[in-house]
Amino acid sequence: MADIVPLTLDSEALRAELESTGVRSVECALGDFTAIARGKIVPTADLISAGGCKMPSVLFGMSTTGGAPMDLFGSVLPKGYGDMHALPDLATLAPRPGRRNEATVICEPTGRWFSSRYEREVDASELSPRAALRRVVAAYESQGLEASVAPELEMFLLQREEGGDGIRLCGARARPGAPAREAACEQYSLERLAHFEPFFDDLYAAAEALTIPLAGYQHEAAFTQYEVNFYPGKPLAMADAVFRFKRLAREIAARHGFLASFAAKPFLDQPGTGMHWHFSVQRSGEAWPHLFATPQGASTSALMHYIAGLQSHARGAMAIFAPYDMAFDRIVMNDASPTHANWGDDDRHAAFRIPASSGPGRRVENRLPGGDANPYLTVAATLAMGLAGLNAERLPLAGQHEASALPRSLPEALAALEADGALRKWLGDPLVDLYVAVKRHEHAERQALADPRREWDLNHLIELA
Repeated sequence: MADIVPLTLDSEALRAELESTGVRSVECALGDFTAIARGKIVPTADLISAGGCKMPSVLFGMSTTGGAPMDLFGSVLPKGYGDMHALPDLATLAPRPGRRNEATVICEPTGRWFSSRYEREVDASELSPRAALRRVVAAYESQGLEASVAPELEMFLLQREEGGDGIRLCGARARPGAPAREAACEQYSLERLAHFEPFFDDLYAAAEALTIPLAGYQHEAAFTQYEVNFYPGKPLAMADAVFRFKRLAREIAARHGFLASFAAKPFLDQPGTGMHWHFSVQRSGEAWPHLFATPQGASTSALMHYIAGLQSHARGAMAIFAPYDMAFDRIVMNDASPTHANWGDDDRHAAFRIPASSGPGRRVENRLPGGDANPYLTVAATLAMGLAGLNAERLPLAGQHEASALPRSLPEALAALEADGALRKWLGDPLVDLYVAVKRHEHAERQALADPRREWDLNHLIELA
């Protein structure tokens, strides 16, 4: 496993920052395997004196629906549901949008306990998706490299309605008394977009308060679906941005009377929800730092090696890019959702696309992740896969039939993740084993229902994915 890179806290800097702003309480947010922000709100003085706050270790064993695989306790997690310490990352401290005298900060877990599975002490940070991303970024830095990433995130604006056949989903009405709902996909419609300007105005204002670097937005290629673009930035900052953005979108949509959903496939007859990430790599201290292109604008062998790494580990990574059974509806019933680990120049049907660009803008787009994917694990896995390819100096497979087929189900993808040595190396055995156990628990819970899609997917994932 990659070495643990502990998060550090300057207690005096925390005290000075909080006392200068005069906030009375701080929201401590922790990212687990779900898209749900877990945590608590504590008085400012308590946060300063404790250098964080306590949270139960069971949090990392919880599924989206709140269940937990009981065999994890005493094996990977503490048997007695012991506490861990949530350490705030001061770089993420910001005013909480819409709340006077309250701040918000992203935390990571610390604390140690003995694991019978690994016959050693496990640090709580080994279970943290955010800490895993920091480890991969540190590996890049150790080789004189740094990455830049930019996400594109799709979402549906929906409402639930009671009908004769139970609850059904329909397109959102922008406000009570607003014009009729969208009856068919109005792709790129500025008129339909204008109906939701109050929502997007509030969303962008809240994002600005949290320094989330949003760019443009548009109506996408599915019924009631919209895409929001982000400016590029450093991997950890951009994963933080997506983690926070999804929560903001859901909260602000609720205030406007509808739902913002990142579920992978709400409608079987419509395209699914994507979370596409663009990756470029630079070499520190070089006159021409851009690793993926020559000064003349040609793609480099390093870009090909990077893509080969993405291809080699895509099967295992699909358990991260498509974390629920519903996510595989997006793959199996695909509409520009790749089914093979192929690549292509400016090809939106490929898993790994090289957009047309100048040399400094040369990048590879990972089109596999869905909107329900964990941003920290998605970026960590993609960076690790690419680094493995750079170090191995392999060449990619070019055609659809040469590239390996992607898993067609969650159980198949979880088995591939379990067996992938490179992903285990960078994410760590405890995180991979815990993640697989939680996802198998969710799968079994879903399969036990008479109508899994209606009773599990549409009941839980529409608002929680």
